[in-house]
Amino acid sequence: MAQIGSFTRGEDGSFNGTIRTLNINVKATIRPVAKDGERSPDYRVTVGGVELGAGWSKAAKDTGTEYVSVKLDDPSFNAPVYASLVAGENGEHRLIWSR
Repeated sequence: MAQIGSFTRGEDGSFNGTIRTLNINVKATIRPVAKDGERSPDYRVTVGGVELGAGWSKAAKDTGTEYVSVKLDDPSFNAPVYASLVAGENGEHRLIWSR
């Protein structure tokens, strides 16, 4: 697992931070949104006003720890990127990518 982002949570429930990989280095926001249906996302990921992905609130089966399951996609990607936004230390939230 590799950390590809670092975020802080705002009072409005949104996460602001940076997504950084070999090919991208952008400031991003993961903002809560109203659900349109049972399977619709709980969050939208945006970069400079452009949507880069979505997120769903989840809880780990074994510990019950809450996290956000994130799917990032862009025409420049070969395939979507799946990651988890998890709470770290000192209020930091880490975006962890795994294959």
